[in-house]
This record gives sequence, C-alpha cells and structure tokens, in this order.
Amino acid sequence: MELGRPASSRRKLKDLLLKKDNRNCADCNAPDPKWASANIGVFICLKCCGVHRSLGTHISKVLSVTLDDWSEDEIDAMMEVGGNASANSIYEAYIPEGVTKPGPDAGHEQRSNFIRSKYEFQEFLKPSLRIISGKSSLESSSTKSAKDSFRSTSGTERQEGMVEFIGLLKVKVIKGTNLAIRDIKSSDPYVILSLGQQTVQTSVVSSNLNPVWNEEYMLSVPEHYGQMKLKVFDHDTFSSDDIMGEADIDLQSLITSAMAFGDAGMFGDMQIGKWLKSDDNALLEDSTVNITDGKVKQMMSLKLQNVESGELDLELEWIPLDQ
Repeated sequence: MELGRPASSRRKLKDLLLKKDNRNCADCNAPDPKWASANIGVFICLKCCGVHRSLGTHISKVLSVTLDDWSEDEIDAMMEVGGNASANSIYEAYIPEGVTKPGPDAGHEQRSNFIRSKYEFQEFLKPSLRIISGKSSLESSSTKSAKDSFRSTSGTERQEGMVEFIGLLKVKVIKGTNLAIRDIKSSDPYVILSLGQQTVQTSVVSSNLNPVWNEEYMLSVPEHYGQMKLKVFDHDTFSSDDIMGEADIDLQSLITSAMAFGDAGMFGDMQIGKWLKSDDNALLEDSTVNITDGKVKQMMSLKLQNVESGELDLELEWIPLDQ
C-alpha cells in the first residue's frame, strides 16, 4: 500500500480494512471494497465510489485505499469512526419502509438515490442527529469527522447531481519543461485539472521552471465527459496567482479504444488508438493509446497554450467501473 506515510499509519488503515464489517461495501455490501470516504469513515466499492464523487468533497472525500496518498488526519478520522458497522449504525439507523438498501448488482439510479438519501439528505439518521442549517447535535466522537461533511442542498442541486459515471481516469502529472517566468527570475508552478464538476490540484513546486511532480489523481468520467481542462499557475503569496498556460485534452481516443477492447487484461501489450497532433490541439506529437501490462494507458506531451513557453508531460490510465 503506497500511502507515503509512516508504516504505523499505513498499518492502522490496513488493519481497519481487514475488520470483518469492513470487508464489504458500506452502501451495497459488495465484497472487497478498495475505496473509502475519508471524512465519512466508510469503505466502499468502485461503483458506489462513483456516486460518492458526484456528491462533492464537501460531503464525501473519496480516496483509494491502495492508490492515493493519505494524510495522518484522514487516517485518524477513519480510525475515529471505526469502520462501516459504526458508521451505518448512525447513517442507517432508521431506514423507512419501502426503501431497500441496494445490493452489489444494483443499477446506478437505485444506488445513487440511496447514497444521496443516506449521506447528503440524512434521511436515515435519528431525527435528533440530523444536521440543520450547518449546525448539529451530533456529539459522539464516532461521528465527529462526519458531522461537518453535510450542507443544505436545494432540489435543483440534487437533480443536477444525478450524474452517471462510465469509468475512472487516473491522471499522472509527470513534469513541466521550460515553463514561463512569472516572478523575478522563476515561478512557483502548480497544475489544475478539471473534468466536469471535478477539479484536482498538484502541489506547488517552488522556484522551478522545470518542475517534476510525478503525482497521480483520480477523476470520475461522466457519461457525457467532454474535454479535460488543464491550467498551470504560478503561486503568489500576496496577490492572485498568475496563469502560466493551459491546454484542452481530448479523452475520446482513450475512452473509445478502451471500451472497444473491453477487458485489457486479456490482451498482450499493443497499440489500440491514437490522438493525432494538429494545429487545433496542444499536442507536441501524436499520442498513442496502448495496452501495457493489462492496463490502458496514454502518454502525452503538451505545448501549453496562450503563453510564451512551456510544455507538460502527462500519463492517462483508463479504469473501468467493473474492474
């Protein structure tokens, strides 16, 4: 488990996952969950993970148990809740008649309706524990990490949040080259990636025009996914951050190729698609989609747009929902 944390913290999280009640998804009972909501304190499966991501991090901050880097606070929050049984004793305290908890094979609509009712609208909590206008009577230490994860949501927001996801995109931000100067002699660059309503941000690399990040991020891919937006900024302490270039990333070649081949693990290493360089995109050269060690990946080098200089290297990996 590559968590980038002390061994004792990694061990605590692993031991918690191995507890009997954490060996199944908290929301649909699917076996062997590999994802978690760090602020709610539950372990969840890949399909439920997609719904949690659609709620927003203000409600559920989703992390991979095996792929993401966890902070000490996030691990401590999981330990404080105690796992799925403890969390469900609160969030599923009163499931009304006519409401059925989804099973592992439930459709997206049933799964989404249940999860939103459970966490966003708190419909299954004891009435005395429900959070109203941002204030809560939750005093139990086992719910402390979760009680700040809700906010009031209008009916319109609920309807807009019903997004169906078709897979996950792992993005590795590798490095930048010859980035633009925005301070006296250098810049403090960081990268922001956006897909739909989701946004992730790399760390800031101080005083470096050729930064190396090698940081990985997960984004859920909605059914109507469009382009992924990339922007590079210079971090400023006392003023607004300056733009250092941008690029639009076409995901169609990766996703359509991956879906056409299905289970990539059944094939040897091979090229299955290509995004062609043109005057209308930011590619420095053609970007091929390949099956490598049973995974669908795409390397790309981008020339940042609307800026005097700068290139960025990325690696994309497609992860199907049924993996």
